[in-house]
Amino acid sequence: MSEPLTTAGEGFHPHLHDTPAERATAPLHTRLHHIRADALDGDTAQTGGMRRFAAISGKTTGSEKLWMGQTHVAPATSSSDHHHGASETAIHVVSGHPEFVFLDDSGDEPQEVRLRASPGDYIFVPPFVPHREENPDPSEEAVVVIARSTQEAIVVNLPRLYALPADGGGREG
Repeated sequence: MSEPLTTAGEGFHPHLHDTPAERATAPLHTRLHHIRADALDGDTAQTGGMRRFAAISGKTTGSEKLWMGQTHVAPATSSSDHHHGASETAIHVVSGHPEFVFLDDSGDEPQEVRLRASPGDYIFVPPFVPHREENPDPSEEAVVVIARSTQEAIVVNLPRLYALPADGGGREG
């Protein structure tokens, strides 16, 4: 029989002893947080055509590095074009068949791309990538769970599906 890699109670969480005193005693950082489904916070950044609800955020749990919540898109509805700033966004489809639309400008001509998703699918949205969510189903709401690499829901609403240059102008099309 082989020796255990660590002695019980040693080395399993070595970082716990290096936690700054002010963080170790802060109430939001010394316990787990349970956010019930009926307690999601609708007071978060919004985009037309959809509704976001925060579960995990700096405001709700003291999160310092991530945001997590839900987005609901009504039947036969499309969100406005937007991006999420420097935040990476991971999406998990819970129900419905949402479509995620973005502009692929890696080729000679920019091309609109539509990713059709189903329950159980995942979508990754890199920082600053303009996109929109659509729900073409005439009767079923689309619900997704979102996780972001920032503690708040950064939302930059756009007039079109591409980011405007820093000078405020835009390309035609």
